[in-house]
Amino acid sequence: MSQAAALAAGQDAVTPAGRSPRRRGRSLWEPSALLFVGPSVLLALAFLILPMLGTFFYSTQKVSPLTGDTTPLGLENFRTMLGDDTFVRALLNTALFTVITVPLSMALGLALAVLMNSVLPGRKIWRTVVYLPLVISGVSVGLIGTFLYNEVIGVVNKLLVALGASSGIPWQSNGAWAFISVVLVTLWIRVGFSMIIYLASLQAVPPDLYEAAALDGANGWQRFRNVTVPLVGPATFFLIIMNVIYSFQVFDTIFVLTNGGPGNSTEVLGTWAYKVAFGPTRDQGYGAAIGVVIFVLTLVFTIVQWRANRSRDEVA
Repeated sequence: MSQAAALAAGQDAVTPAGRSPRRRGRSLWEPSALLFVGPSVLLALAFLILPMLGTFFYSTQKVSPLTGDTTPLGLENFRTMLGDDTFVRALLNTALFTVITVPLSMALGLALAVLMNSVLPGRKIWRTVVYLPLVISGVSVGLIGTFLYNEVIGVVNKLLVALGASSGIPWQSNGAWAFISVVLVTLWIRVGFSMIIYLASLQAVPPDLYEAAALDGANGWQRFRNVTVPLVGPATFFLIIMNVIYSFQVFDTIFVLTNGGPGNSTEVLGTWAYKVAFGPTRDQGYGAAIGVVIFVLTLVFTIVQWRANRSRDEVA
């Protein structure tokens, strides 16, 4: 009797020779799994979950800067934000910074990925050069940016004067130019990340699709628009979320490059939260509340983006 007939008759199927009977009801959990997931869970608990819970707690407290004693305030720290002009400016700067850097870094990253995926000579060297700023610490990149955009001894202004400009650009004394310098340094960092993700996605695209499109008479732009862009959609979705999270949490590069100045022209949520919590006022409860706002904003954006793209991988 075949296995299918035996099952239909309610009998146990005959186990083929040389194969052990399948264990039924076996748990998917293995005690040895603790050896693999345990360290990661402990690290996430110690450096992610507990600090996050502590931030939510301190956001509702008044923390003494000397003793560390806490006094419950409820939602008072969050109400204070509504009357804090610097917080509002930091929030607007963060939004503007995100709107500018995210699409530009992704567009430049995609363009470079297409170029690196072609027959460009020395592709491996160029990939390394473009990706290198990402592996350098944000503080180091900020120091490099300071060297480039210093008004007096900066490389950019020295180059402009050498090319015939009457004077350099006020990168540090003018708010608009300071903001532009922050955007340029950020693009220098993030373009490499976008390029690598897009490059991995492009290398998974079957060449037959491009050949078929070429046979149908599609030119280079049409192949890019109708073949490349749709097929790198999952990479685009991933990059939007990661780049927006980075933009809302940016701190080290801006802190070193401009320290939020001049005035509050480059102040973002991350730098303002640090100054409030560890500056002269040492209002750590209010600083924690700003951190909670950053977390909520990034979480809401991620959920909205995920729900808007939840059907992108579904097969019709």
